[in-house]
Amino acid sequence: MNTSKQISQWRIVAASVCGTSHSKNQQLCQDAHHWQLLANNVLVIAAADGAGSAKLGKVGSMIAVETAIEHLSHQEITSNTLANNDFLGYLLTDAMLAARKAIEIEADICHNQPHDLATTLIVMIATPEIVAVGQVGDGLAVAKNSMGNLIALTIPSNGEYINQTTFLTSPDALETAQLKIWREEIVNVGVLTDGLQMLALNMIVGEPHKPFFLPLFEFVANAEDRILAKEHLMRFLSSDKITKRTDDDLTLVLAAFINS
Repeated sequence: MNTSKQISQWRIVAASVCGTSHSKNQQLCQDAHHWQLLANNVLVIAAADGAGSAKLGKVGSMIAVETAIEHLSHQEITSNTLANNDFLGYLLTDAMLAARKAIEIEADICHNQPHDLATTLIVMIATPEIVAVGQVGDGLAVAKNSMGNLIALTIPSNGEYINQTTFLTSPDALETAQLKIWREEIVNVGVLTDGLQMLALNMIVGEPHKPFFLPLFEFVANAEDRILAKEHLMRFLSSDKITKRTDDDLTLVLAAFINS
């Protein structure tokens, strides 16, 4: 008789690396990410890209992701709240609002303007049955269901020009934020900043690029050693295969739900 207990869990591998253009100019990586596993297999993820034009963009991105995740970790996210789309939307919007307020407070303390800490922000709540995302600015959030179907939960939000986007400190940031809820049997989720979006998304049809995501999702599903897996991911993001196509900062957060 097999008495072994079945364990279901998320496996997460995440990294932010400095773009080659920033490295050459001896600039800091403006990207940041943060994630946390909560009770009942609830995974919360945040990723942000500090504006290159903002003198404290790195500070803004770090404050944004840490505040958003801390805010969500103190909420009571139960099966009942997860069943309510309106409440999920509220949770995401409130987390982004908390992040913006934290940036405004930091700017005031340091005698700066909020736009000096300008950053994008993606916030995700994921369980094995649902994924919900809020996004201000560019970047991308994706998910894969048990049938192997990939969906772009959000799409990069660009302005009139290709390098223009909305930042969390923009006046209309929360009013124009993308909110998406997908109820499926979730196997994988991924979040990335705009440095990777040209490689990861078919911009014409707005669909995730399968040759990019499927090997990465298989990689995280088999990543039993988290430290080693992070090293591999950082090497991948710093490889010629990637840096020949983008010189921007890169953040990639990958997760797989494992039944074992």
